[in-house]
Amino acid sequence: MIRSFSRVLLAFGCIAASPALAQFSGTFGVLGSGPDSFAPLVKAVAPEIVGIAVTEDVPKTSSGNGVIPPLAEAAGSGFIITPDGMIVTNNHVISGAATIFVTLNDGRRYVANLVGTDELTDIAIIKVNLSTPLIPARWGNSARCQVGDWILAAGNPFALGNSFTAGIISAEGRDIGDGPFDHFLQLDAPINPGNSGGPAFNLDGEVIGINTAIVSPSGGSVGIGFAIPSNYARKIVAALIAHGSIPRGWLGVSVQDATAANNAPAGGAAITGVEPGGPADNAGLTDSDVVLAVNGTPISGSADLIRAIASVTPGVKVVLTVTRNGHMRDVPVVVDKRPAQLGG
Repeated sequence: MIRSFSRVLLAFGCIAASPALAQFSGTFGVLGSGPDSFAPLVKAVAPEIVGIAVTEDVPKTSSGNGVIPPLAEAAGSGFIITPDGMIVTNNHVISGAATIFVTLNDGRRYVANLVGTDELTDIAIIKVNLSTPLIPARWGNSARCQVGDWILAAGNPFALGNSFTAGIISAEGRDIGDGPFDHFLQLDAPINPGNSGGPAFNLDGEVIGINTAIVSPSGGSVGIGFAIPSNYARKIVAALIAHGSIPRGWLGVSVQDATAANNAPAGGAAITGVEPGGPADNAGLTDSDVVLAVNGTPISGSADLIRAIASVTPGVKVVLTVTRNGHMRDVPVVVDKRPAQLGG
């Protein structure tokens, strides 16, 4: 399976720069030229990529004289992030898995254990235990990405094994309506079912995104794919390795993008409702307030506020800059834990 619109999910059903990368980086000329070949880059990063297959329990069916619980199998992708076998993939790749199998680039196959998973960002960590160290991928800085930059997408499309496609970053900050933390890089490199959880590399061989979803009326690639930016993903990855889950902050408010009707400056998140007894209520916030900043960092809208508060550890105090009836004030709020019924 693969997330798309038809929303198709891409699951089907740090080392020094190498000589190969140095060779690759020297193949560019003036504006408008492209790489002579992606082969050196592929050779350098291929050992960092894994194929993932999962077996999933399905409802029992009667057969002959007995009852048989059949297993369904699905496939996806991932990439190694530590020499001792930590692997990043998408949550939807391993969700509901009875057994997780990892196939390395050299063909070795192992059973993996689940380390942590986060449904809201669609990121999961699994681990294989080997006697020899693996080659980890290096994180890149997605904040340095620009629309038009070359990228190389890697993964396990249709469970065929490691495959590579090339393209560019088509857009940044895409919200595909899949959840409160959507903020994707849009890619035009062909990605297909089975690519979920695979990396998108820059030309330095660094991971700048995790391939996660595509737009596709047919279920196959039409050149519009989405990747979780590395700068966001690596924070989630670190938390999952440390804790197995993500404890998210919560204000206890409903919000919408601020408009002129809210008597607020451009941007900001207008509070439209306050949960009785929640953190915002306890701090004296009301539905006439517009949040303009969190700890001094400007808020551009409701989704921005949700992401900012969700990144705060429950129990920590933050200072919200709000405007009420044209008057600015700073309001300290002790953030609580986001309730499970809200999805995290």
